[in-house]
Amino acid sequence: MKYIRQFAVILTVSFLGEVLKALIPLQIPASIYGLLLMLGALCLHIIPLEAVRDTGKFLVEIMPLMFIPAAVGLTESWDRISPILVPLIVVTAVSTILVMAVSGRVTQLVIRLEERRGRKKE
Repeated sequence: MKYIRQFAVILTVSFLGEVLKALIPLQIPASIYGLLLMLGALCLHIIPLEAVRDTGKFLVEIMPLMFIPAAVGLTESWDRISPILVPLIVVTAVSTILVMAVSGRVTQLVIRLEERRGRKKE
């Protein structure tokens, strides 16, 4: 029952993201609105972390399965993808490397900031 309740909280926030997408005339996906709403609700303690923690962990664990439908969709679009395959591979490789580099740098920065805060408290 706990998982159903947690999943309902996540679905409600996702639905609110869909509502915002319909109301705000920006080219931002509804999922981004939902993620920002969830982040805000968690940071402001409107939703306690315990209200979504277990289901969130589960969803992260099964995330690779969520990409299977998208991959199947790509195979069905092969006739449109094949003419631009080389540029697509290059853009994918470069953007993957950039995301990894930026994520690594941000993670290092956060770790350093947390270490400094820990030293100041002592």
